[in-house]
Amino acid sequence: MHTLELAGRRFTITRASAEDLLAIVALLADDVLGRDREGAGMATYERAFHQIDQDENQLLVAVRDADDRVVATMQLTLIPSLSRAGATRLQIEAVRVAESTRGSGLGTALFRWAHEWGREHGATLAQLTTDSSRTDAHRFYDRLGYLPSHVGFKLPL
Repeated sequence: MHTLELAGRRFTITRASAEDLLAIVALLADDVLGRDREGAGMATYERAFHQIDQDENQLLVAVRDADDRVVATMQLTLIPSLSRAGATRLQIEAVRVAESTRGSGLGTALFRWAHEWGREHGATLAQLTTDSSRTDAHRFYDRLGYLPSHVGFKLPL
């Protein structure tokens, strides 16, 4: 899909495949919050992956390093909306970068790539949610130009 060259390191951004699922779930679980909420068994992840993969408004990203290891992921969703004069929104979720790759500039480059992907698909606004306890992520999103303009609420169903 796309190659990024960062400080002498090469990363490849691709559409995730079913073969990437174990690595992506491991990235989701390798996190303070993910340790407690991930790992329900692969069948649930496989069902979700197939739903995402079949939806033309979804892109699950797998980022590989030069050794072909999945070192980052994010899920992009295009949301058509009546609000904002019929704007299409780019929702960015489930962003993870492997600990071994953090600080390389990959996160920033990946977001820039995601913003361009969104523009190419008609999005005029990028949005994301992040847990209120993720203060490092908040600083990162602030540096990217995101504004904390809304308060989010969740209700388990």
